[in-house]
Amino acid sequence: MNSHTPDPDPRNTSGVRPGDGVPPGETPPGEGSTGSETGPRGDQSRGWAKGPLIAIGIVVALFAAFFLAYALIMIF
Repeated sequence: MNSHTPDPDPRNTSGVRPGDGVPPGETPPGEGSTGSETGPRGDQSRGWAKGPLIAIGIVVALFAAFFLAYALIMIF
């Protein structure tokens, strides 16, 4: 069994000074947890827009008209 630990020894790690950790500039700064774009946007709308609903309605009406015409042709 290997007793090697995945954490490096701080005494042998480059850039680490004894007693005060990593010097400035050695590691990149962590990203902030909050920013200017956090939370929901104020201009969100609910539901579908009118344009897509009208387009879907037209497609459904065309399909219904096609099948109605086809049924009438098959009857007569």
